[in-house]
Amino acid sequence: MSYTVYKKQKSPTASDTAYLTRFVCLRRVNLEQQNKMGTAKMGPLIFSMALPAMISMIINALYNIVDQIFIANASYLGSYGNAANTVVFPLTVVALAIAVMIGDGCCAYVSICLGAKSRENAQKSVAGAVILTIAAGLLLTVLYLCFQEALLTFFGGRVNEETFHHSKEYFFYITLGLPFYMFGQAMNPVIRSDGSPKFAMASGLAGAAVNIVLDPIFIFAFRWGMMGAAVATVLGQIVTAAMAVWYLCHMKTIELSRKSLRLDGTVVKRFLPLGVCSFLSQISLVAAMAAINNALQKYGAMDPIFGQAEYAQIPMAVVGIVMKFFQIIISVVIGMAAGCIPIVGYNIGAGRRDRARTLFYMLLAAEAVLGIAALLVVELLPRPLICLFGAANESRYYTEFAVKAFRVYLCLLPMACINKAAFIYLQALGKALLSTALSMVREVVFGVGFALLLPRIWGLNGVLWSMPVSDALTFLISAAAIFFTLRELSAKD
Repeated sequence: MSYTVYKKQKSPTASDTAYLTRFVCLRRVNLEQQNKMGTAKMGPLIFSMALPAMISMIINALYNIVDQIFIANASYLGSYGNAANTVVFPLTVVALAIAVMIGDGCCAYVSICLGAKSRENAQKSVAGAVILTIAAGLLLTVLYLCFQEALLTFFGGRVNEETFHHSKEYFFYITLGLPFYMFGQAMNPVIRSDGSPKFAMASGLAGAAVNIVLDPIFIFAFRWGMMGAAVATVLGQIVTAAMAVWYLCHMKTIELSRKSLRLDGTVVKRFLPLGVCSFLSQISLVAAMAAINNALQKYGAMDPIFGQAEYAQIPMAVVGIVMKFFQIIISVVIGMAAGCIPIVGYNIGAGRRDRARTLFYMLLAAEAVLGIAALLVVELLPRPLICLFGAANESRYYTEFAVKAFRVYLCLLPMACINKAAFIYLQALGKALLSTALSMVREVVFGVGFALLLPRIWGLNGVLWSMPVSDALTFLISAAAIFFTLRELSAKD
């Protein structure tokens, strides 16, 4: 779908992308706000729209990285615990992928129904999302518990016995919290679509705060180890889920009751496909992480240092830390780009392609500056970053490999930031197929492909180079997409 569609449509349709519908329809923007999107200075406008989205994305990223920081600084856990966290993380992303598919799809369909004055179908959609999320959470919990050892092995958990032990402990308790985690994540966009982005942000922040407070108590005071980290996370997720339940009982535009909580198959078939883009975006990361974890295990075993049992967990622990830092940066990138989407949609609809083009330039420039700033940090100050993750308790091999991992794995951060921003902007223009294709190429074709290929040539170093090589090649494709998009926006009617 090209951007010209927005000139012809009075309201979104089922072919609109998940990102677009998630963020364009998050707020029922009043007339004053709409006028601002068409007339206000672009810089302050971008900042005001992007800040809430950025905060929400960072909050989501905090859950896992906070666990990893406290685990790393517990001398009795250290790199073994961090490696275990890295093993379990992709499995939580699978849960997130299912949740956002339901939540984003529901958000999209609710906005369509409200635009068409069909409150009944909007109600059925939310009710269906609630039931589906609960059912999916319970089913995934059962499956995970039944196939625990096989799943952990697949994601590299058997790098050594200590790591596998910690992985099983952490995974068990995290799995028990999956229904709460999935419910909170799925209902977040639904709450936003009801016109309450601040409440959605507050619920996520409350959960993260609980996790941050309880982690040191459980890990250091009670010495509960990986169980403590997991329980702190789950209790935070329960708080977020509880706040979501409260909000569902007090929605602004939709009234839910026990009688309305029924699964309507026709409505489900309509809203679930709208979340497929979000699902694919998340699940492609799982494929990349699985390939990387297994490559680290395989080629680490061939290394003269990391082939020793007492050091075998270090590569996986370190790369997990680097990926979490990258996740924080990308959260800011996504938040900034997502905040721009309502502005894009409004100005395209109003025929102001000049403002949409200016926004694209400014967004790319801002993301490039962010990427350069982050790059300077990882290249110049890797040791202070490593110290956050318990380097003082580890061997010199840990520190040396961590410095190299930060500097190599993230050496093309500016390109990665621009790539992600371009993907989201293309979605805002209705180019869902192109955006999804580019994302899949980056994560699956390049991410998995080079994680399998490069280690054959360079061993463990090949794993580290798989990300910058993937980002560089993706950037070449993204640059072409950016060029043609700008040319489209510059063309006369």
